[in-house]
Amino acid sequence: MAQIIVLGSGLGGLCTAMLLARDGHEVTVLERDPVGPPPPEHADAAWTDWARRGVSQFRLPHVMLPRWWQQVRSELPEVQERLEAAGGRHLNMIEALPFERRGPMRDGDERFDTLTARRPVLEAALSAAAETAGVTIRRGVAVIGLTTDGGTPAPRVTGVLSADGAAITADLVVDCGGRRSALGSWLTAAGARPPAEERADCGFIYYGRHFRSGTGEHPAVLTNLLQNYDSLSVITLPADNCTWSVVLTTSSRDKELRGLRDPARWHAALAQYPLAAHWADAEPISGVDVMAGIEDRHRRLVVDGRPVATGVVAVGDAWACTNPSVGRGASIALAHARLLRDLLRETDPQDHDKFARRFDEVTMQAAEPMYQATLWYDRHRLAEIEADIAGTPYRTEDRRWLMNKALFAASLHDPDLTRAYSGIASFVVTPDEVFGTPGVVDRVVALGMAAPQYPLPGPTRGELLAAIA
Repeated sequence: MAQIIVLGSGLGGLCTAMLLARDGHEVTVLERDPVGPPPPEHADAAWTDWARRGVSQFRLPHVMLPRWWQQVRSELPEVQERLEAAGGRHLNMIEALPFERRGPMRDGDERFDTLTARRPVLEAALSAAAETAGVTIRRGVAVIGLTTDGGTPAPRVTGVLSADGAAITADLVVDCGGRRSALGSWLTAAGARPPAEERADCGFIYYGRHFRSGTGEHPAVLTNLLQNYDSLSVITLPADNCTWSVVLTTSSRDKELRGLRDPARWHAALAQYPLAAHWADAEPISGVDVMAGIEDRHRRLVVDGRPVATGVVAVGDAWACTNPSVGRGASIALAHARLLRDLLRETDPQDHDKFARRFDEVTMQAAEPMYQATLWYDRHRLAEIEADIAGTPYRTEDRRWLMNKALFAASLHDPDLTRAYSGIASFVVTPDEVFGTPGVVDRVVALGMAAPQYPLPGPTRGELLAAIA
Protein backbone atom coordinates (compact mmCIF):
# COMPACT_ATOMS: atom_id res chain seq x y z
CA MET A 1 0.00 0.00 0.00
CA ALA A 2 1.14 3.54 -0.75
CA GLN A 3 1.54 6.74 1.25
CA ILE A 4 -0.56 9.27 -0.63
CA ILE A 5 -1.00 13.02 -0.23
CA VAL A 6 -4.21 14.53 -1.59
CA LEU A 7 -4.13 18.30 -2.08
CA GLY A 8 -7.43 19.97 -1.29
CA SER A 9 -10.41 19.01 0.88
CA GLY A 10 -13.14 19.98 -1.57
CA LEU A 11 -15.63 17.55 -3.05
CA GLY A 12 -13.12 15.95 -5.41
CA GLY A 13 -10.34 15.74 -2.84
CA LEU A 14 -12.45 14.16 -0.11
CA CYS A 15 -14.05 11.61 -2.43
CA THR A 16 -10.66 10.70 -3.91
CA ALA A 17 -9.15 10.33 -0.45
CA MET A 18 -11.97 8.06 0.74
CA LEU A 19 -11.76 5.82 -2.32
CA LEU A 20 -8.01 5.36 -1.82
CA ALA A 21 -8.24 4.90 1.96
CA ARG A 22 -10.90 2.21 1.53
CA ASP A 23 -8.32 0.30 -0.52
CA GLY A 24 -5.87 0.42 2.38
CA HIS A 25 -3.63 3.29 1.31
CA GLU A 26 -2.35 5.72 3.94
CA VAL A 27 -4.02 8.94 2.80
CA THR A 28 -3.42 12.45 4.12
CA VAL A 29 -5.43 15.40 2.83
CA LEU A 30 -3.67 18.77 3.01
CA GLU A 31 -6.00 21.77 3.10
CA ARG A 32 -4.73 25.34 2.93
CA ASP A 33 -7.73 26.96 4.64
CA PRO A 34 -6.85 27.89 8.23
CA VAL A 35 -7.21 25.55 11.15
CA GLY A 36 -10.44 26.17 13.04
CA PRO A 37 -13.35 24.32 14.57
CA PRO A 38 -14.28 21.12 12.74
CA PRO A 39 -16.84 21.49 9.95
CA PRO A 40 -20.25 21.97 11.62
CA GLU A 41 -22.50 18.93 11.75
CA HIS A 42 -25.71 20.97 11.72
CA ALA A 43 -26.76 22.19 8.27
CA ASP A 44 -27.68 25.72 9.36
CA ALA A 45 -24.32 26.18 11.06
CA ALA A 46 -22.48 24.84 8.01
CA TRP A 47 -24.33 27.39 5.88
CA THR A 48 -23.98 30.44 8.12
CA ASP A 49 -20.80 29.92 10.12
CA TRP A 50 -18.33 27.88 8.09
CA ALA A 51 -15.87 29.89 5.98
CA ARG A 52 -13.90 28.26 3.17
CA ARG A 53 -11.93 31.13 1.66
CA GLY A 54 -10.08 28.82 -0.68
CA VAL A 55 -13.26 27.68 -2.45
CA SER A 56 -14.67 30.40 -4.69
CA GLN A 57 -17.96 28.53 -5.20
CA PHE A 58 -18.49 27.55 -1.56
CA ARG A 59 -21.78 29.42 -1.06
CA LEU A 60 -22.86 29.44 -4.67
CA PRO A 61 -25.59 27.16 -6.07
CA HIS A 62 -24.86 23.46 -6.50
CA VAL A 63 -26.68 20.30 -7.46
CA MET A 64 -25.45 16.72 -7.44
CA LEU A 65 -26.42 14.78 -10.55
CA PRO A 66 -27.68 11.17 -10.57
CA ARG A 67 -24.33 10.11 -12.08
CA TRP A 68 -22.54 11.36 -8.97
CA TRP A 69 -25.09 9.72 -6.67
CA GLN A 70 -24.83 6.35 -8.44
CA GLN A 71 -21.07 6.35 -7.80
CA VAL A 72 -21.38 7.48 -4.18
CA ARG A 73 -24.06 4.91 -3.38
CA SER A 74 -21.95 2.05 -4.77
CA GLU A 75 -18.49 3.19 -3.65
CA LEU A 76 -18.89 5.45 -0.59
CA PRO A 77 -21.89 4.34 1.49
CA GLU A 78 -20.64 6.30 4.51
CA VAL A 79 -21.31 9.52 2.57
CA GLN A 80 -24.96 8.57 2.08
CA GLU A 81 -25.46 8.11 5.83
CA ARG A 82 -23.84 11.45 6.71
CA LEU A 83 -25.62 13.41 3.99
CA GLU A 84 -29.03 11.98 4.85
CA ALA A 85 -28.45 12.83 8.51
CA ALA A 86 -27.63 16.41 7.49
CA GLY A 87 -30.97 16.76 5.71
CA GLY A 88 -29.89 16.10 2.12
CA ARG A 89 -32.73 16.13 -0.40
CA HIS A 90 -33.62 12.87 -2.13
CA LEU A 91 -34.88 13.58 -5.64
CA ASN A 92 -35.77 11.57 -8.72
CA MET A 93 -35.35 13.71 -11.81
CA ILE A 94 -38.17 11.91 -13.63
CA GLU A 95 -40.63 11.54 -10.78
CA ALA A 96 -40.34 15.27 -10.03
CA LEU A 97 -41.65 16.18 -13.50
CA PRO A 98 -45.39 16.65 -14.16
CA PHE A 99 -47.21 13.35 -14.68
CA GLU A 100 -48.55 14.39 -18.08
CA ARG A 101 -45.00 14.66 -19.34
CA ARG A 102 -43.39 11.56 -17.80
CA GLY A 103 -46.33 9.15 -17.48
CA PRO A 104 -46.28 6.37 -14.85
CA MET A 105 -42.97 5.56 -13.20
CA ARG A 106 -41.14 2.60 -14.77
CA ASP A 107 -38.60 -0.05 -13.89
CA GLY A 108 -35.22 1.56 -14.37
CA ASP A 109 -36.32 5.05 -13.40
CA GLU A 110 -34.29 4.68 -10.21
CA ARG A 111 -31.26 5.63 -12.32
CA PHE A 112 -32.57 9.21 -12.06
CA ASP A 113 -32.28 9.20 -8.25
CA THR A 114 -29.96 11.64 -6.52
CA LEU A 115 -29.23 13.09 -3.09
CA THR A 116 -28.27 16.75 -3.09
CA ALA A 117 -27.49 19.64 -0.73
CA ARG A 118 -25.99 23.10 -0.54
CA ARG A 119 -22.22 23.05 -0.96
CA PRO A 120 -21.29 23.77 2.72
CA VAL A 121 -23.69 21.09 3.96
CA LEU A 122 -22.41 18.60 1.41
CA GLU A 123 -18.76 19.28 2.18
CA ALA A 124 -19.28 19.06 5.95
CA ALA A 125 -20.92 15.66 5.49
CA LEU A 126 -18.08 14.48 3.23
CA SER A 127 -15.48 15.70 5.72
CA ALA A 128 -17.09 13.77 8.58
CA ALA A 129 -17.37 10.66 6.41
CA ALA A 130 -13.72 10.91 5.34
CA GLU A 131 -12.46 11.01 8.90
CA THR A 132 -14.43 7.90 9.82
CA ALA A 133 -13.05 6.20 6.69
CA GLY A 134 -9.47 6.53 7.97
CA VAL A 135 -8.45 9.66 6.05
CA THR A 136 -6.19 12.13 7.88
CA ILE A 137 -7.20 15.73 7.14
CA ARG A 138 -4.63 18.41 8.00
CA ARG A 139 -6.08 21.89 7.76
CA GLY A 140 -4.05 25.08 7.67
CA VAL A 141 -1.29 23.51 5.55
CA ALA A 142 -0.57 25.77 2.59
CA VAL A 143 1.41 23.94 -0.08
CA ILE A 144 3.76 26.19 -2.05
CA GLY A 145 5.66 23.68 -4.16
CA LEU A 146 6.87 20.15 -4.81
CA THR A 147 9.89 18.20 -3.64
CA THR A 148 11.61 16.01 -6.24
CA ASP A 149 14.56 13.71 -6.70
CA GLY A 150 16.14 16.30 -9.01
CA GLY A 151 16.13 13.91 -11.94
CA THR A 152 15.90 14.93 -15.59
CA PRO A 153 14.17 15.23 -17.97
CA ALA A 154 11.19 14.12 -15.86
CA PRO A 155 11.79 14.63 -12.14
CA ARG A 156 10.10 12.27 -9.73
CA VAL A 157 7.91 14.11 -7.23
CA THR A 158 8.66 12.85 -3.73
CA GLY A 159 6.28 15.07 -1.78
CA VAL A 160 5.27 18.68 -1.22
CA LEU A 161 6.73 21.75 0.45
CA SER A 162 4.52 23.68 2.87
CA ALA A 163 4.59 27.42 3.49
CA ASP A 164 6.31 26.90 6.87
CA GLY A 165 9.22 25.19 5.12
CA ALA A 166 8.33 21.61 6.00
CA ALA A 167 8.77 18.87 3.41
CA ILE A 168 6.02 16.24 3.51
CA THR A 169 6.94 13.05 1.67
CA ALA A 170 4.69 10.66 -0.20
CA ASP A 171 4.78 7.84 -2.72
CA LEU A 172 2.17 9.70 -4.78
CA VAL A 173 0.87 13.29 -4.75
CA VAL A 174 -2.71 13.68 -6.00
CA ASP A 175 -3.62 17.25 -6.91
CA CYS A 176 -7.32 17.91 -6.20
CA GLY A 177 -6.75 21.64 -5.84
CA GLY A 178 -9.57 22.48 -8.21
CA ARG A 179 -9.77 25.38 -10.62
CA ARG A 180 -7.09 27.35 -8.79
CA SER A 181 -4.53 24.56 -8.85
CA ALA A 182 -0.97 25.86 -9.17
CA LEU A 183 0.44 22.50 -10.26
CA GLY A 184 1.77 23.80 -13.58
CA SER A 185 3.91 26.50 -11.97
CA TRP A 186 5.07 24.11 -9.23
CA LEU A 187 6.27 21.62 -11.82
CA THR A 188 8.21 24.15 -13.85
CA ALA A 189 9.74 25.57 -10.66
CA ALA A 190 10.88 22.03 -9.83
CA GLY A 191 12.68 21.75 -13.16
CA ALA A 192 10.05 19.82 -15.10
CA ARG A 193 8.91 20.64 -18.60
CA PRO A 194 5.67 22.64 -18.57
CA PRO A 195 2.48 20.55 -18.73
CA ALA A 196 0.30 20.95 -21.80
CA GLU A 197 -2.32 23.50 -20.72
CA GLU A 198 -5.19 25.14 -22.51
CA ARG A 199 -7.26 27.84 -20.85
CA ALA A 200 -9.87 30.42 -21.84
CA ASP A 201 -12.66 32.37 -20.19
CA CYS A 202 -15.75 30.17 -20.47
CA GLY A 203 -17.77 33.30 -21.30
CA PHE A 204 -20.67 32.86 -18.85
CA ILE A 205 -21.82 34.89 -15.86
CA TYR A 206 -24.12 33.61 -13.11
CA TYR A 207 -26.57 35.50 -10.92
CA GLY A 208 -27.79 33.13 -8.19
CA ARG A 209 -29.87 33.34 -5.02
CA HIS A 210 -30.73 30.84 -2.26
CA PHE A 211 -34.14 30.46 -0.64
CA ARG A 212 -35.75 28.67 2.31
CA SER A 213 -39.32 27.41 2.43
CA GLY A 214 -41.62 29.01 4.97
CA THR A 215 -44.11 26.14 4.70
CA GLY A 216 -41.86 23.09 4.72
CA GLU A 217 -42.69 22.40 1.07
CA HIS A 218 -40.44 22.43 -1.95
CA PRO A 219 -41.40 24.32 -5.12
CA ALA A 220 -43.04 22.22 -7.80
CA VAL A 221 -40.69 21.06 -10.56
CA LEU A 222 -42.54 22.01 -13.74
CA THR A 223 -39.75 21.22 -16.22
CA ASN A 224 -36.07 20.27 -16.34
CA LEU A 225 -33.81 21.97 -13.83
CA LEU A 226 -31.76 23.64 -16.61
CA GLN A 227 -34.03 25.69 -18.88
CA ASN A 228 -32.75 27.57 -21.93
CA TYR A 229 -34.52 30.71 -23.12
CA ASP A 230 -33.85 33.67 -25.41
CA SER A 231 -30.41 35.06 -24.36
CA LEU A 232 -30.63 33.60 -20.84
CA SER A 233 -30.83 30.26 -19.01
CA VAL A 234 -32.66 29.59 -15.74
CA ILE A 235 -31.39 26.88 -13.39
CA THR A 236 -33.55 25.70 -10.47
CA LEU A 237 -31.67 23.61 -7.92
CA PRO A 238 -33.27 21.70 -5.02
CA ALA A 239 -31.14 21.42 -1.88
CA ASP A 240 -31.22 20.24 1.75
CA ASN A 241 -33.62 21.09 4.58
CA CYS A 242 -36.28 22.77 2.43
CA THR A 243 -33.79 25.12 0.79
CA TRP A 244 -33.02 25.63 -2.88
CA SER A 245 -31.38 28.06 -5.28
CA VAL A 246 -32.18 29.71 -8.59
CA VAL A 247 -29.56 30.87 -11.09
CA LEU A 248 -29.91 33.19 -14.08
CA THR A 249 -26.99 32.79 -16.46
CA THR A 250 -26.03 34.54 -19.67
CA SER A 251 -22.98 35.72 -21.58
CA SER A 252 -20.49 37.66 -19.49
CA ARG A 253 -20.44 40.19 -22.33
CA ASP A 254 -24.15 40.97 -21.93
CA LYS A 255 -23.95 44.46 -20.44
CA GLU A 256 -27.71 44.98 -20.59
CA LEU A 257 -28.31 42.18 -18.09
CA ARG A 258 -25.71 43.28 -15.55
CA GLY A 259 -28.55 44.88 -13.62
CA LEU A 260 -29.42 41.36 -12.47
CA ARG A 261 -26.97 41.98 -9.61
CA ASP A 262 -29.76 44.02 -8.03
CA PRO A 263 -32.27 41.81 -6.16
CA ALA A 264 -35.31 43.78 -7.37
CA ARG A 265 -34.27 43.43 -11.02
CA TRP A 266 -33.32 39.79 -10.50
CA HIS A 267 -36.79 39.04 -9.18
CA ALA A 268 -38.41 41.07 -11.96
CA ALA A 269 -36.52 38.97 -14.49
CA LEU A 270 -37.41 35.62 -12.91
CA ALA A 271 -41.07 36.61 -12.81
CA GLN A 272 -41.10 36.52 -16.62
CA TYR A 273 -40.59 32.73 -16.68
CA PRO A 274 -43.84 30.97 -15.72
CA LEU A 275 -42.22 27.55 -15.17
CA ALA A 276 -39.68 28.97 -12.71
CA ALA A 277 -41.14 32.16 -11.19
CA HIS A 278 -42.68 30.35 -8.22
CA TRP A 279 -39.21 29.25 -7.04
CA ALA A 280 -38.79 32.80 -5.65
CA ASP A 281 -41.95 32.59 -3.50
CA ALA A 282 -39.97 31.99 -0.31
CA GLU A 283 -37.55 33.57 2.14
CA PRO A 284 -34.23 34.60 0.54
CA ILE A 285 -31.26 33.38 2.58
CA SER A 286 -28.61 35.03 0.41
CA GLY A 287 -28.24 38.09 -1.72
CA VAL A 288 -27.72 37.81 -5.45
CA ASP A 289 -24.35 36.09 -5.71
CA VAL A 290 -22.44 36.78 -8.92
CA MET A 291 -19.90 34.40 -10.41
CA ALA A 292 -17.87 35.33 -13.48
CA GLY A 293 -14.37 34.97 -14.88
CA ILE A 294 -14.61 31.17 -14.86
CA GLU A 295 -12.08 29.42 -17.03
CA ASP A 296 -12.34 26.41 -19.26
CA ARG A 297 -9.00 24.76 -18.52
CA HIS A 298 -7.36 21.50 -19.47
CA ARG A 299 -4.02 20.16 -18.20
CA ARG A 300 -2.08 17.13 -19.36
CA LEU A 301 1.08 15.85 -17.63
CA VAL A 302 2.20 13.69 -20.56
CA VAL A 303 3.53 15.85 -23.42
CA ASP A 304 4.76 14.43 -26.73
CA GLY A 305 4.38 10.95 -25.30
CA ARG A 306 6.58 11.57 -22.25
CA PRO A 307 5.62 12.46 -18.66
CA VAL A 308 6.77 15.91 -17.59
CA ALA A 309 7.13 14.46 -14.08
CA THR A 310 6.26 11.29 -12.21
CA GLY A 311 4.92 10.71 -8.73
CA VAL A 312 2.14 13.26 -9.21
CA VAL A 313 -1.29 13.20 -10.90
CA ALA A 314 -4.08 15.75 -11.30
CA VAL A 315 -7.68 14.68 -10.66
CA GLY A 316 -11.01 16.40 -11.33
CA ASP A 317 -10.97 20.17 -11.78
CA ALA A 318 -7.19 20.23 -11.24
CA TRP A 319 -7.02 18.24 -14.49
CA ALA A 320 -9.87 19.82 -16.48
CA CYS A 321 -12.76 22.14 -15.66
CA THR A 322 -15.54 23.86 -17.59
CA ASN A 323 -18.53 26.14 -17.13
CA PRO A 324 -20.48 24.64 -14.19
CA SER A 325 -24.03 25.29 -15.45
CA VAL A 326 -24.62 21.66 -16.45
CA GLY A 327 -23.40 20.46 -13.04
CA ARG A 328 -21.05 17.72 -14.22
CA GLY A 329 -17.85 18.66 -12.37
CA ALA A 330 -18.34 16.53 -9.25
CA SER A 331 -19.48 13.53 -11.32
CA ILE A 332 -16.45 13.74 -13.60
CA ALA A 333 -14.10 14.19 -10.63
CA LEU A 334 -15.44 11.09 -8.88
CA ALA A 335 -15.25 9.03 -12.08
CA HIS A 336 -11.67 10.26 -12.53
CA ALA A 337 -10.82 9.32 -8.94
CA ARG A 338 -12.15 5.83 -9.54
CA LEU A 339 -9.81 5.50 -12.52
CA LEU A 340 -6.92 6.39 -10.21
CA ARG A 341 -8.10 3.91 -7.56
CA ASP A 342 -8.37 1.13 -10.13
CA LEU A 343 -4.95 1.89 -11.60
CA LEU A 344 -3.36 1.67 -8.15
CA ARG A 345 -4.82 -1.83 -7.85
CA GLU A 346 -2.97 -3.03 -10.93
CA THR A 347 0.12 -0.81 -11.22
CA ASP A 348 2.70 -0.10 -8.52
CA PRO A 349 3.13 3.69 -8.16
CA GLN A 350 6.82 3.00 -7.51
CA ASP A 351 7.01 2.03 -11.19
CA HIS A 352 7.00 5.76 -11.76
CA ASP A 353 7.16 6.15 -15.51
CA LYS A 354 4.68 3.36 -16.23
CA PHE A 355 2.22 4.69 -13.67
CA ALA A 356 2.33 8.22 -15.09
CA ARG A 357 1.80 6.98 -18.64
CA ARG A 358 -1.01 4.60 -17.71
CA PHE A 359 -2.91 7.26 -15.76
CA ASP A 360 -2.69 9.58 -18.74
CA GLU A 361 -3.93 6.78 -21.01
CA VAL A 362 -6.96 5.87 -18.89
CA THR A 363 -7.75 9.56 -18.39
CA MET A 364 -7.75 10.19 -22.14
CA GLN A 365 -9.83 7.07 -22.80
CA ALA A 366 -12.48 7.43 -20.10
CA ALA A 367 -12.50 10.98 -18.67
CA GLU A 368 -11.51 13.07 -21.67
CA PRO A 369 -14.72 12.32 -23.63
CA MET A 370 -16.81 13.59 -20.68
CA TYR A 371 -14.85 16.82 -20.60
CA GLN A 372 -15.01 17.33 -24.35
CA ALA A 373 -18.77 16.68 -24.46
CA THR A 374 -19.33 19.30 -21.77
CA LEU A 375 -17.09 21.80 -23.54
CA TRP A 376 -18.95 21.16 -26.82
CA TYR A 377 -22.31 21.92 -25.21
CA ASP A 378 -21.00 25.06 -23.48
CA ARG A 379 -19.58 26.54 -26.65
CA HIS A 380 -22.74 26.01 -28.65
CA ARG A 381 -24.95 27.42 -25.90
CA LEU A 382 -22.74 30.49 -25.48
CA ALA A 383 -22.75 31.10 -29.24
CA GLU A 384 -26.54 30.75 -29.26
CA ILE A 385 -26.93 33.27 -26.43
CA GLU A 386 -24.65 35.77 -28.13
CA ALA A 387 -26.63 35.42 -31.36
CA ASP A 388 -29.78 36.15 -29.34
CA ILE A 389 -28.16 39.28 -27.91
CA ALA A 390 -27.22 40.41 -31.41
CA GLY A 391 -30.74 39.71 -32.67
CA THR A 392 -29.59 37.21 -35.28
CA PRO A 393 -30.43 33.51 -35.73
CA TYR A 394 -27.86 31.04 -34.46
CA ARG A 395 -26.76 28.96 -37.41
CA THR A 396 -24.52 25.91 -37.19
CA GLU A 397 -23.71 22.99 -39.42
CA ASP A 398 -23.24 20.76 -36.38
CA ARG A 399 -26.10 18.29 -36.69
CA ARG A 400 -25.47 17.03 -33.16
CA TRP A 401 -26.47 20.43 -31.76
CA LEU A 402 -29.58 20.53 -33.90
CA MET A 403 -30.56 17.06 -32.75
CA ASN A 404 -29.89 18.01 -29.13
CA LYS A 405 -32.29 20.95 -29.48
CA ALA A 406 -34.86 18.79 -31.23
CA LEU A 407 -34.59 16.09 -28.54
CA PHE A 408 -35.49 18.57 -25.82
CA ALA A 409 -38.49 19.87 -27.79
CA ALA A 410 -39.63 16.31 -28.50
CA SER A 411 -39.17 15.33 -24.84
CA LEU A 412 -42.00 17.72 -23.93
CA HIS A 413 -44.45 15.44 -25.75
CA ASP A 414 -43.10 11.88 -25.46
CA PRO A 415 -42.39 10.07 -22.13
CA ASP A 416 -39.74 7.88 -23.75
CA LEU A 417 -37.91 10.93 -25.04
CA THR A 418 -38.39 12.67 -21.68
CA ARG A 419 -36.29 9.87 -20.20
CA ALA A 420 -33.80 10.03 -23.05
CA TYR A 421 -33.23 13.76 -22.64
CA SER A 422 -33.19 13.53 -18.84
CA GLY A 423 -30.68 10.69 -19.06
CA ILE A 424 -28.25 12.94 -20.90
CA ALA A 425 -28.92 15.84 -18.52
CA SER A 426 -28.47 13.52 -15.52
CA PHE A 427 -25.19 12.29 -17.02
CA VAL A 428 -26.24 8.65 -16.86
CA VAL A 429 -26.30 8.04 -20.63
CA THR A 430 -24.44 9.58 -23.56
CA PRO A 431 -26.01 11.20 -26.64
CA ASP A 432 -24.54 8.40 -28.74
CA GLU A 433 -26.37 5.83 -26.62
CA VAL A 434 -29.64 7.75 -26.91
CA PHE A 435 -29.51 8.39 -30.64
CA GLY A 436 -28.20 4.89 -31.29
CA THR A 437 -31.45 3.41 -29.93
CA PRO A 438 -33.60 2.18 -32.84
CA GLY A 439 -36.38 4.59 -33.73
CA VAL A 440 -35.19 7.51 -31.59
CA VAL A 441 -33.84 9.65 -34.41
CA ASP A 442 -37.07 9.34 -36.42
CA ARG A 443 -39.21 10.27 -33.41
CA VAL A 444 -36.99 13.21 -32.51
CA VAL A 445 -37.12 14.55 -36.05
CA ALA A 446 -40.89 14.12 -36.25
CA LEU A 447 -41.68 15.69 -32.87
CA GLY A 448 -38.91 18.22 -32.38
CA MET A 449 -37.07 19.33 -35.49
CA ALA A 450 -39.73 21.90 -36.49
CA ALA A 451 -40.21 23.20 -32.93
CA PRO A 452 -39.45 26.81 -31.97
CA GLN A 453 -35.87 27.55 -30.96
CA TYR A 454 -37.07 27.92 -27.36
CA PRO A 455 -40.20 25.82 -26.83
CA LEU A 456 -40.70 26.70 -23.13
CA PRO A 457 -42.85 29.76 -22.33
CA GLY A 458 -40.75 32.82 -21.63
CA PRO A 459 -40.11 36.41 -22.68
CA THR A 460 -38.42 37.68 -25.79
CA ARG A 461 -35.20 39.55 -25.15
CA GLY A 462 -37.02 42.84 -25.57
CA GLU A 463 -39.62 41.84 -22.99
CA LEU A 464 -36.91 40.72 -20.58
CA LEU A 465 -35.02 44.00 -20.88
CA ALA A 466 -38.21 45.98 -20.40
CA ALA A 467 -39.04 44.00 -17.24
CA ILE A 468 -35.73 44.89 -15.56
CA ALA A 469 -35.41 48.44 -16.86
